[in-house]
Amino acid sequence: MILDLSDDAKEFGRQALKAFEGAGGDQLLVQADAKPDTRAGLVTPVLDGLGAFELEPRSDADSLEAAAALCRAAGYWALPYPVAERLSRPEDMDVDGLFVIDADAPAAALHGLDNPWATVTLDGTRCTVAELGASGPSFATALELAAVDSTGLSDVALALVLPSWTLLGMLDRAIDLTVAHVSLRKQFGQALSSFQGVQFQLTDAEVERSGVDMLAKHALWSVATHPADEAINDALALRLAAIEAAEVVFRVCHQLHGAVGFCDETTLSWLSRYSQPLRRLPFGVSKTRDTLTARLGRRGLTGLFS
Repeated sequence: MILDLSDDAKEFGRQALKAFEGAGGDQLLVQADAKPDTRAGLVTPVLDGLGAFELEPRSDADSLEAAAALCRAAGYWALPYPVAERLSRPEDMDVDGLFVIDADAPAAALHGLDNPWATVTLDGTRCTVAELGASGPSFATALELAAVDSTGLSDVALALVLPSWTLLGMLDRAIDLTVAHVSLRKQFGQALSSFQGVQFQLTDAEVERSGVDMLAKHALWSVATHPADEAINDALALRLAAIEAAEVVFRVCHQLHGAVGFCDETTLSWLSRYSQPLRRLPFGVSKTRDTLTARLGRRGLTGLFS
């Protein structure tokens, strides 16, 4: 087990970061927020230039690692487009992307996008999106579905893991923004970063972020090597860790930014707001934990010490 991305995948991620920055960076989200129907036009030319949709993460290990690196870069810039979900698209359906949904309350961040989309539940039930319902905050919309089949169990793990890589990229950016802020901001004649209390808080946030980093690499390896059931368990464990870490990281980052961290003039505010669909859909902390616990029973996760 090699829990790290290849050099090629890392380089692809670095090039993606530069490409997203060159295309507008944070302004892409601001523009898409004002006009949601421009989301695809703002982002897909950049993804086409990177060759993103030529990746085959389901069948090629190198493409899987490159897809993860791309999703992390998309998260870093809070790219207003479902990159992970497009990369998760099933090979046997004529759709552009795949979302894992909660069967009791199907929803996804699809406001402004008219592509053909598919959904899958944790038990493998697949549907196509027939119509978008009422829109909510951060591009989230209710979904009206048309049933297709119940053969999507092998689709679930990848469609859970790649969005977690997007959320990891958001955590990377939140900490980078906060480190820069406390290094520049002064109080009592010295930088905020010099205060021990600030250092402790940032350490707590970084421990959470680095833990998700390691689990994300393990879950990616599991997707490529394990049977569907085991891979889904690892994917749910990653999702649970990622959304729990997001609570800690964004809480710390908002506290250290102060009131300005909730203003639209601050990048952290946009990042925090648009992390919400990833943190709450298809389900939040409590239901993710309950679902994982029910699936595992008394067996526990499969791993080095199982």
